[in-house]
Amino acid sequence: MLAPLDNETIFKKAFTDKVVFQQFVKDLFDVDIVVDKIETEKRFEPPLSPINFELDIYAESTDHSFVIEIQKIDYDKNFDRFLHYFLTLIINQQKSFADYKFKQTVLGVVVFARPFRFSQKDNQPVRDNVMVIDFNPRNLKGELVKLYEHSMVFLNPSKKYQNSDTPKNYQDWLDLFYASMKEPVNYRLNLNNKGIAKAIGLIDYDRLDPFVLQKMKENEMRKEMLFSIQQEGKLEGRLEGKLEGKLENAMNGIKAGFSNEVISAITKLTDEEIDQLRNQPEQ
Repeated sequence: MLAPLDNETIFKKAFTDKVVFQQFVKDLFDVDIVVDKIETEKRFEPPLSPINFELDIYAESTDHSFVIEIQKIDYDKNFDRFLHYFLTLIINQQKSFADYKFKQTVLGVVVFARPFRFSQKDNQPVRDNVMVIDFNPRNLKGELVKLYEHSMVFLNPSKKYQNSDTPKNYQDWLDLFYASMKEPVNYRLNLNNKGIAKAIGLIDYDRLDPFVLQKMKENEMRKEMLFSIQQEGKLEGRLEGKLEGKLENAMNGIKAGFSNEVISAITKLTDEEIDQLRNQPEQ
């Protein structure tokens, strides 16, 4: 049985493995890379922009020619932030190069873990299972002019939008994501792909150690709490630092029976602040 890749802990466990990571990049971008360190929750010091963003998974090739970042979307509908992250990694290189040449090619991946929740700018649903931005212009004949190497891929694993014309290098990974979330027992995946085969072993539920299982459970509780708050219309605009919203969200978590650790992960309140809310007399 496969553990779900829409769970943050499982997602990071699979894609911080070098075999999985390097094959994933090879299949999506057709480049062979070797990475040394794969980081999670990557932040930059000092921040690269006024928004001190955090990347789910980040690595550089050992020859320093490639920067790769992988993001997973759950409930956030704001696609703009993923482009912001990506472009910031590109622009940041100009701090040290006077001739405007890029020393590193930036490659980005965004995986839709909740494909049915996302819409385009015109409020139409996203119905494609693979979308690619390669940052190269086209001439008036529609021909691609290869000026840049930066590229970004969006993967939408929903079977609802499955396309028989999708190249196998993409489809293998779409199948893995879908199977882990919807068909974790009777799955049929390409075991000839060494990255897929390694990932299956890593997310086999029966092989997960107790610590990973606990973190997995906490992440599921966190998502349930977020969804519950969203349904009540209390999340939008309040997790950006407004005290009133933090307190309301914390109280919702307390009423739902969540631990201080889960509530703190959502609201950024301290244990002491959460305990004070717990001890407040009921109104």
